[in-house]
Amino acid sequence: GYFEVTADVANYTKAKFLSKVGKRAEVFVRFSTVGGEKGSPDAARDPRGFAVKFYTEDGNYDMVGNNTPVFFIRDPLKFPDFIHTQKRHPATNLPDPDMFWDFLSLTPESIHQVTILFSDRGTPRSYRHMNGYSSHTFKWHNDKGQYFWVQYHFKTEQGIQNFTREEAEIMAGKDPNHATRDLYEAIERAEYPSWRLEMQIMTPEQAANYRFDPYDITKVWPHGDVPPIEVGRLVLNRNPENYFADVEQAAFSPGNLVPGIAASPDKMLQARLFSYHDTHRYRLGPNYQLLPVNAPKAARTSNYQRDGHMRFDGNAGGSPNYYPNTFGGAAPDPDAGEPPFQVSGTAARQPYTHPNDDFVQAGDLYRKVMTDQDRDHLVSNIVAHLGNAQKRIQLRQAAIFYKADDDYGRRVAEGLGLEANQVRRLSAVSQQELVEATKE
Repeated sequence: GYFEVTADVANYTKAKFLSKVGKRAEVFVRFSTVGGEKGSPDAARDPRGFAVKFYTEDGNYDMVGNNTPVFFIRDPLKFPDFIHTQKRHPATNLPDPDMFWDFLSLTPESIHQVTILFSDRGTPRSYRHMNGYSSHTFKWHNDKGQYFWVQYHFKTEQGIQNFTREEAEIMAGKDPNHATRDLYEAIERAEYPSWRLEMQIMTPEQAANYRFDPYDITKVWPHGDVPPIEVGRLVLNRNPENYFADVEQAAFSPGNLVPGIAASPDKMLQARLFSYHDTHRYRLGPNYQLLPVNAPKAARTSNYQRDGHMRFDGNAGGSPNYYPNTFGGAAPDPDAGEPPFQVSGTAARQPYTHPNDDFVQAGDLYRKVMTDQDRDHLVSNIVAHLGNAQKRIQLRQAAIFYKADDDYGRRVAEGLGLEANQVRRLSAVSQQELVEATKE
């Protein structure tokens, strides 16, 4: 498909593909579920991947996001363990509610994402009817050396549509591939799905004094604080010609950046800058960036990467494979650098807790954003899943819901058949005390 700029953002970024209104860049977009294996139902309760590769004149830029604006964790060292809990038990080879909820209840910063996931937004009706988000904060910088912190919101122009839990369970059995089918057939009918890109933009001064950590992926920037502005439009108008060549071999990375766009102090993002390329080398080989879907389309490749398994082009012939050289080889572009930013504080490997607790935004979502029906479905969905875990884990997780909102925790506790007063008492203690009180 393509991305078209609809607003002037040259004051914020020098990225060439965003340089003027009406400019278009070719894109490749991949949607996915996260927890299930290939062939698992599209209707599963799961975050959806929303990854966009922009083929720009400065090279490829990847926005590797999800359909939720936040994530479960903010510490990258927790990520492998988190993924294990979303997969299968090592002995039974079955999804395990004890693993799932034990980890989440021991990781209270997950409450915001859990609240979104177990709402009906956790089961979108199709890929066309969901939003996409960067989740992370990124840095935009202009040709004057000024920089800004930004977040991306791709808002579906088809409207948000979700399944209820019961509808999703029926669809999972009736047509496990329904979302893939829906997207492919809509494009074949020339009903091209589209998304409106809105950006939240924050100055360094605003970020320094903001009431939430602006780099915490478990938090959002409330729109009342940072109103989004429309920047462009994403349209998908062509299906892959060969699924394996174009989709299975696609490799996205948050580290694929272009001048004008850079990373932020978000530790989860910084870990992803490395881990995605490392994974692609394992999955596709060292020359995965030469595959047509991953190769630049609007820029000339200029680097010193040579050799390696499955190097299927001319391997740059006899051109120099070292830098510096006096034989006309590629050289760094001083204009491609990013402006520095101030850092302070003490570096140490320790758990990070922001003065704002982890429950404020989840509570606001429950009280202020959700309708009565949304809350009813949320509680019902949680009870149906959490009810399969051990009682001690149910107590711990219900107490965390209670910390976000009294009504939230009480309704979950009652749905699970727990004593509401016991859950309320547990919600009043520290996380460490809560863990001690609910150990096996």
